Amino acid sequence: MDTIAPLWLWFFFGGSVLAALFVDFVVLRKQGAHEVSVKEAVNWSLVWVGLSLAFNGLFWWAIKDSTGNVELANTRALEFLTGYLIEKSLAVDNIFVFLMIFTYFSVPTEYQKRVLMYGIIGAIVLRTVMILVGSYLIAEFHWVLYLFGAFLLITGIKMWWAAGQEPDLEANPALKLLRRTMPVSKNFDGERFFTVENGKRLATPLLLVIALIGMTDVIFAVDSIPAIFAITDDPFIVLTSNIFAILGLRAMYFLLAAMATKFHLLSYGLAVVLAFIGSKMILIDLVKIPVLVSLGVVIAILAATMVLSLHTAPKITKADAKH
Repeated sequence: MDTIAPLWLWFFFGGSVLAALFVDFVVLRKQGAHEVSVKEAVNWSLVWVGLSLAFNGLFWWAIKDSTGNVELANTRALEFLTGYLIEKSLAVDNIFVFLMIFTYFSVPTEYQKRVLMYGIIGAIVLRTVMILVGSYLIAEFHWVLYLFGAFLLITGIKMWWAAGQEPDLEANPALKLLRRTMPVSKNFDGERFFTVENGKRLATPLLLVIALIGMTDVIFAVDSIPAIFAITDDPFIVLTSNIFAILGLRAMYFLLAAMATKFHLLSYGLAVVLAFIGSKMILIDLVKIPVLVSLGVVIAILAATMVLSLHTAPKITKADAKH
């Protein structure tokens, strides 16, 4: 698992993530249970994006300082930016699933922050392990890239066909499994995960929601992590771009939740992005697509679907028809 990043930058990255999580937890605790406004979500989103870009700037300087090669520093920093954008865009689909879960369980908005916070911590631990394992496999077995590519291509095609369809959470096998393995109360008990009813200890719906979100992130991690390996095989870039994209997920959720219907075609764009990246991985030894070209293609696809969403009426779902 070769990486160009100096050792001190690994420690700085780890310290930065811990500090960011600590600040987020402290702010969350001081605010208590309250509904996040669009303005607050925008401000926090800008903070997380700003921190990510600042880290990329530090990464660029560290490479230039240690190697004296400006061109190499530019290339690596561009790989980080492309990976970050891909992860950020794929996280949008993650967020729409979170929104569906919260809506299905009627989770009060003021309780959603805590659920997302625990989900982010779980995602960081999970993805760190998966990225390190993936880096080892690719370093030892180059053909794994072809498997990743084929998987992403098939996932993109499946996502295209599923886009616009109303998901049936009641038929979700994970939800059925959780309900069979733990007795769940019908009511929330503040932000508690367990409650007592008639002398019996029960899980609250909030614990069920966290478990579902954790399982959902496993599924999305399997989709998104191989996508960054199509951009770079440097485990430091793969890990940092992934984690920085996740850190802003909570603020991004509340921002997109307020405008989910406006970008109803975004799932189609994400499907095309996955298919493009999967094709790139399959053809990696035949066609070398520059990182800048990949970045441009991803931006163009996402921008096109967002613009089309604003000029196209969303599909009326069964849930909408009832209201």
